[in-house]
Order: sequence, then C-alpha cells, then structure tokens
Amino acid sequence: MNRTIIDHLNAELATAFVLALNAKRYHWTVAGPHFRDYHLRFEELYTAADSTVDELAERIRMVGGTPLHAPAQIEAQTRAAISNPSVRLEADSMLKEALANEEATISLMHEGIELANEAGDPGTADLLTRFVQAHQKEAWFLREMLG
Repeated sequence: MNRTIIDHLNAELATAFVLALNAKRYHWTVAGPHFRDYHLRFEELYTAADSTVDELAERIRMVGGTPLHAPAQIEAQTRAAISNPSVRLEADSMLKEALANEEATISLMHEGIELANEAGDPGTADLLTRFVQAHQKEAWFLREMLG
C-alpha cells in the first residue's frame, strides 16, 4: 500500500465531489438571457465530475486504501474552492469559478500522474491521464463560453 498515492487519490476524490456539487449549484441557480445554454452546460459539467467519483473511490480500494466520504473529509481535502452559498453568482461568475476549479483539478491530476509514475503505479497514472483529458475539455468549453 502506497500511502502517498492513496492520500493523493483521496484529494482527487474530494475535489471531484466539490466540482460536482458546485456544478449542481450553478445548474440550479443560473438565470438570464442564455439560461438554457448555461443550465445544460452546468448539467454536463456535473455529469463529467460525478462520473469520476466512483472510479476514483474504486481505485483507492484497489491500492489498499479507504475512500473518503464524509463532508468534513471532503472539505478538508479538496483542492477546489467550494462555491460560497451565501453569495449570489451571475452566470459569468459561475463560469469563472468553474474554470478556476477545472484548472486546479488539471494541476492536481498532473501531480498525481507524476506521483503514480514515480511509484511504479501505471493503473493510477492511466486513470488520471484519462480523467485529465476530460477536465481539459471542460476547461476549454468554459473558456470559450467566457469569450
């Protein structure tokens, strides 16, 4: 069991949970003249983040760890900023917040790929390589929407 890999994967898992929760917040609260486009984009953002949660948790189990699951664990270990529920966001602020979190996630995944390669763990490196491409696509979409 490689504690460093497990700890890193739990940070990835916490971050994926936060990305998904933030995307749902945006999906539920967006308003304005392009509501439909934003509403659908944020649902797609949610689906992309949520689709990584189970695989990350299963990978943690495969390498001998225990996946985090409690809100306090998620808050303590995420690398994404949790969207502040007391602040009303306009659509462009949602896009900017989501983009910053996608960029933080991409950086985290690059760290994880490097750690996995150094530890001789091609399975984790492969998983994160696949996921980083999905997050790069999401970041690209968000940048394009921002203009």
